[in-house]
Amino acid sequence: MDGPARAGFLLVLTHGAGGGVDSADLLAARNAGLAAGGRVARVLQPYRVRGARAPGSPQRQDEAWLEIIAALRGRRKKVPLVQGGRSNGARVACRTASAAGATAVLALAFPLHPPGRPDSSRADELRAAGVNVLVINGDRDPFGIPDPADAARVVVLPGQTHALSGAREQIEREVSAWLGAVLADGGAVSTSARRA
Repeated sequence: MDGPARAGFLLVLTHGAGGGVDSADLLAARNAGLAAGGRVARVLQPYRVRGARAPGSPQRQDEAWLEIIAALRGRRKKVPLVQGGRSNGARVACRTASAAGATAVLALAFPLHPPGRPDSSRADELRAAGVNVLVINGDRDPFGIPDPADAARVVVLPGQTHALSGAREQIEREVSAWLGAVLADGGAVSTSARRA
């Protein structure tokens, strides 16, 4: 975990289904969290630690995530929790937001639909988070782009694919501004969309 021991908030981030915690977008979010005075943890999910390539059932993945959050929070239960991730990790963060007691969720490259199945939407996961959700997706993401009505804020980055690999500065800027606003407002939910 990075950042000051007595930070004003805890930011916990995780990776996509086949990735790790060093992707460009997660590192940009980490930098934004540290700059805002938070304590930041990037979590390698248990299935990856075991060497598995696929995350397994959503229920098992969510249960494991909630155990990790409980351990990371420890005695910091009164400090605001912002959780998030990229792709599959964003889905986990949305599904568990309420149970984890999160103030807000950061969803990087949220996969709106499964590969090649645009008729099967996962927008309900965004809506069910019940907290302020920032979505950052590329306009060339083959997994789709959430509708502005599905999250508190949707930012669409021109020229970016699902990897969001060439937008580190933009992501850091967007996350910094959002963190400042969401922490000042205590996580209040409002809806807006923007093309960067």
